[in-house]
Amino acid sequence: MSEKTIRLQKFLAKAGICSRREGENYIAAGRVQVNGETVTAPGTKVDPENDRVMVDGRPVVLEEKPVYILLNKPKGYISSCRQEGAAIVLDLVDVEERVFPVGRLDKDSTGLLLLTNDGRIHHRLAHPSFDHEKEYLVEVKQEISDDALARMAKGIAVDGKMTRPAIVRRKSGKSFGIILYEGKKRQIRRMVEAVENEVKTLHRVRMAGLTLGDLPEGKWRYLGKKEINALMGLIRE
Repeated sequence: MSEKTIRLQKFLAKAGICSRREGENYIAAGRVQVNGETVTAPGTKVDPENDRVMVDGRPVVLEEKPVYILLNKPKGYISSCRQEGAAIVLDLVDVEERVFPVGRLDKDSTGLLLLTNDGRIHHRLAHPSFDHEKEYLVEVKQEISDDALARMAKGIAVDGKMTRPAIVRRKSGKSFGIILYEGKKRQIRRMVEAVENEVKTLHRVRMAGLTLGDLPEGKWRYLGKKEINALMGLIRE
């Protein structure tokens, strides 16, 4: 049985069959079957993905509502759903639904990360052919020259392939903002290495029209209706 087992009465409530209290009564009355067997114990747990649940002989299907979460990822967390011995971004959110990170921020990077259970959004935003903007603030360890910034903006060779043109704006002697239209693995860090420098901090502030705003580091929030509608618009483009 998976780690996502839940109490049977909670399953019935999430499926819209009845309240949890009513679910207990359904179970006690022998009206609920799990995998073909009548269940009367109120503490019974089920796996929503693998167990077949029926009430009065009719199948119960759990359809999770789509969830869209904006997280301000702190340093030290892996953008993964599971990695033994490591802190993962899902440790930072407290929701019942199974959500997945859209795209990645490496362990040492911080900032905007979208989490959702909507496969359409995940596929659309994660696909390399989709040209949505991703904006980052970067601090490097040494003074960075105008020539180095211009090279990154024009496109620079990384592992024998040229990166796409980007928008690069200086912030200070050792910091700049960059807007990418692609998402190669550790791309900004490798671009900076190619101009003989090293990233000190890397922070994503915007992606696909979503912005962090004043969301504190390590905190999360649900997307608002306007933000969700904008994401739906991306699917239809």
